[in-house]
Amino acid sequence: MKRINLAIYLLILLGFSSLFESCKSTEVDSTTSTGSTTSSSSSITTALSATATTTTCGSTGVAQIVCLTEAFKATLSSTQLTTTQLTYSKANAQKWSNLPAGLSSRIGINLGSLSDTQLAAFRNLMVAVLALNTTNEGYDEMIGNLVADDYLNTIGGGSDYGAGNYYISILGTPSTSSLWAILFTGHHYTQPFTFSGGANTGVTPAFRGTEPQAAVTTASRTYQAFEQERVAFAAMLTGLSTTEQTTAKLSGSYNDLVLGPGQDGKFPATKSGLQVSNLSSDKQALVLNAIKLYVSDLDATLAAAILTKYTSELANTYIAYSGTTAMSSQGDYVRIDGPSVWIEFSYQGGVIIKNTPHSHSVWRDHTTDYGGN
Repeated sequence: MKRINLAIYLLILLGFSSLFESCKSTEVDSTTSTGSTTSSSSSITTALSATATTTTCGSTGVAQIVCLTEAFKATLSSTQLTTTQLTYSKANAQKWSNLPAGLSSRIGINLGSLSDTQLAAFRNLMVAVLALNTTNEGYDEMIGNLVADDYLNTIGGGSDYGAGNYYISILGTPSTSSLWAILFTGHHYTQPFTFSGGANTGVTPAFRGTEPQAAVTTASRTYQAFEQERVAFAAMLTGLSTTEQTTAKLSGSYNDLVLGPGQDGKFPATKSGLQVSNLSSDKQALVLNAIKLYVSDLDATLAAAILTKYTSELANTYIAYSGTTAMSSQGDYVRIDGPSVWIEFSYQGGVIIKNTPHSHSVWRDHTTDYGGN
């Protein structure tokens, strides 16, 4: 009898041990800027991380983007093209969100419905409009966001999360003369490109963010898509003197972005915080560095033109924050508000990964949101 009882006891103990190991396997590193979680790479992120295929688009500038857009469209079936090629209207351009697509519907075609050939054509288009070869910026940042969402899918987020739930739409007819736009949008990532008269007339509103904020490793590559921006804001604020921090601090608390999705055109009538012209040159450089991390996501030629404008307006730009200057706690918030540039960063509570903050951020422009239309 004692031997039977001992056997039962051991079986129960082994059961609890297995349950404990199962629970351990779903734990997530709660560190905001160090540590790394591991994710299985989806077929989508694998395809998009591959070397771009050769194209026949030998042109440059907007003409090249038109060519690459048409090349992508040519890979689609007639049904897929009807879903992707839509009328240009502000109502269509405004159909973006920071929420997962399952909670806020998108327009266009989702990456999950594309073949490898179609994904390669999509990649060719995106590498033409985003910066290349910079870790966790530009195209690499976009991939890191998809990898992070794949990770959320595997740890309890379910089918609403994952790289397949990001959508691309072509609004209007691509040309070097007419008004048209590319809109790529999904959970924690939105990037539009508006064209008119053969020029790029707007790249905002652009949303950035990621959950988890900690690094995610997949296929022997580690991504931490939106950590450099958080660090840059912390450097900007902690670099201020005590008096400057007091001037820059907002009176209220902010649990999310002021000008997030659905808040178009609602810029505050009066600028708040600390005017950059009152800062020393080294502190002004920290403000400009934070701005650069957004603008430099774009291809170099376009980024240079926008950064020139923002730099010329830097003296009349204001910085403000709420919470702590470390930008490391839930409720920490910072904004940069210039004659043109508007950037917000908000540290949110975890959604899928509880008790662990993650970032929301939006880049807008007072005059060129939606191409100024």
